[in-house]
Amino acid sequence: MAHHASALKRHRQSEKKREQNKGSRSKMKTAVKRVRSAATKEEAAAALTTAVSILDRLAAKGIIHKNMAGNQKGKLTRLMNKIPAEAAKT
Repeated sequence: MAHHASALKRHRQSEKKREQNKGSRSKMKTAVKRVRSAATKEEAAAALTTAVSILDRLAAKGIIHKNMAGNQKGKLTRLMNKIPAEAAKT
């Protein structure tokens, strides 16, 4: 454990930041799961918009790497495009 006052303060700050980052990552994972579990294309599109926003925000803050955000957005977009559109109602 640290002994200097500045080191103790840095430890407190890093613990607080770690908890915040953990919450942000959890929010990201939930958003990704919502896209993956969407039943219709409309649901997936709405969930994808939210997920992309969260991914971009986390990448900008440095919580996740920008390439990870890009890879996730690409995978989710391809997944959403594979969902068949609703049959035309006649």
